[in-house]
Amino acid sequence: MLMPSIFGENLFDDFFNDFPFYYDDKAMKDTEKKLYGKRASHVMKTDIKEMDNGYQLVVDLPGFTKDEIKASLENGYLTISAEKGLDKDEQEKESGRYIRRERYAGACSRSFYVGEDVQQEDIKAEFKHGILKLFVPKKEAKPAVEEKKHIAIEG
Repeated sequence: MLMPSIFGENLFDDFFNDFPFYYDDKAMKDTEKKLYGKRASHVMKTDIKEMDNGYQLVVDLPGFTKDEIKASLENGYLTISAEKGLDKDEQEKESGRYIRRERYAGACSRSFYVGEDVQQEDIKAEFKHGILKLFVPKKEAKPAVEEKKHIAIEG
């Protein structure tokens, strides 16, 4: 049975990276822009570190407050999302027109497969100075207990 890999790591990633047709830097950047928008390269950069007892995720979320960030666990997927809007009152009070606006407003989200056996209460999270740190413990998958089933024979 095929299972999603923990944190999206793939055994063959390094193998395919050696082929020139597989990874074209400019093509990849263009694809990322189309998929995620032109500011995607700066949003939700994540480091994942494996430790003896679990995994540590460090997510850069500069400019966000704790109230604008949500983390949830569903069907073995840890999803981190953040939403930021530019203050409407600030816009209405200002006079003049913008020549350039670069501040981020919108929503972003990332999901990581952490396994079906991880429970919400097992995950610890801390947000400080624009950095979200999460700790996800390693859980051993419980082996499926196979029951012996008998087939009734008629006759």
